Amino acid sequence: MLRGTCNRTSAPREGSILVAPSLEAGLYEAIVAARAVVCGSGGPTGHMQSLCRGRGIPVLRVDQADLAHLVGEVTLHLDSETIVIGADPRAGAPVPEAGSPSPDDLGSACAVIADLQDIQTINSCGPNASRVDCFFIREEFLCLAAGLRPLDSLAGGPGEIALYGRAVADRLCAFVEALLPGQRLVLRFLDLRSDHAASVTELAPVAVEPNPELGLHGARWLLGSTAYRNALHAMLGSLSERLGNEAGRVHLSVPFLNDAEEFARLRAHLEVPAGVPVAAFIETPAAVHATPAICAAGASELFVGTKDLVQFFLAADRSNHLVAESYQTRHPAVMDGVRRVVESARAAGTPVRVFALGADLAHCLERLPTPDGYMMCTAELRQVLLQSRP
Repeated sequence: MLRGTCNRTSAPREGSILVAPSLEAGLYEAIVAARAVVCGSGGPTGHMQSLCRGRGIPVLRVDQADLAHLVGEVTLHLDSETIVIGADPRAGAPVPEAGSPSPDDLGSACAVIADLQDIQTINSCGPNASRVDCFFIREEFLCLAAGLRPLDSLAGGPGEIALYGRAVADRLCAFVEALLPGQRLVLRFLDLRSDHAASVTELAPVAVEPNPELGLHGARWLLGSTAYRNALHAMLGSLSERLGNEAGRVHLSVPFLNDAEEFARLRAHLEVPAGVPVAAFIETPAAVHATPAICAAGASELFVGTKDLVQFFLAADRSNHLVAESYQTRHPAVMDGVRRVVESARAAGTPVRVFALGADLAHCLERLPTPDGYMMCTAELRQVLLQSRP
């Protein structure tokens, strides 16, 4: 149970209960300031809910019609998914989850982060923090935390584009300074879907797409953007100038990829320097099929994005709570696809990491061949790191 005062605005109010029709990128500041979120729509693995999961912020869904009644002080009973309006004397601290696998099971763990605070959270976990050898961040989350509007900057002139690249480098430099020895960052190239872009863009035109999840984003969008290539080079140049050899602790990764041809074309289009590692995200069935070729094309490592992989294998929108029962992270087809990726990567000698929700980690450990490591959101990974094997 937890108690707080409802915040029905987009303004950040520390310790409040954010109440919103849905979780949108424009609510970023309000979300990270909240103790919990109550919303009327959105699937359990949408981008903003993933942000909540990483921060350990509970999300409770109610009927849209009931949102209007949530004002003033409320108490959330997370176990029964009920809400008491007004003070509830039974409210207390949430009960911590138990029974997570041991840190020994994680391999070389990767923490999925939203901002600098998440690195600090993981690296304050004592000796087990050394098991985390990399931190993964989406460029769009970095922009949200820094107040950047990427599409507006990229639609400007050369000066604005270069400023954007250097602003991203500024954030990454601060992240590198927070790393422990042997740790690195993996930046996922900008992957801003049109529905999310519309909420964080003021000047640049944004296309209205009937199905943004399957639209112009990820590698598809990057291949058509010269401005992003120029911003990337401004970022890499700034990192090299400011960090010297430490710039090698920042690796890059390609989102929403289908095959080896796309990977090779994108690396050439972006003119990524030969010494900069570029990883590939495997999150579509086509990429599962193409894993051996993607490895052969020079991917430095693979990240299995299971949240997207589930929705594409099962045709169940991960942002739509109405099909939540069909969105099954342990479905045999999904597990078979992940198994194929791990086996193909290991055969090629390419490091591979699998994203796992905390609730699914034990299942993955039992049923998958051993990857090089697992990716987890910050709050869930922290729970595992703080445990010790008896």
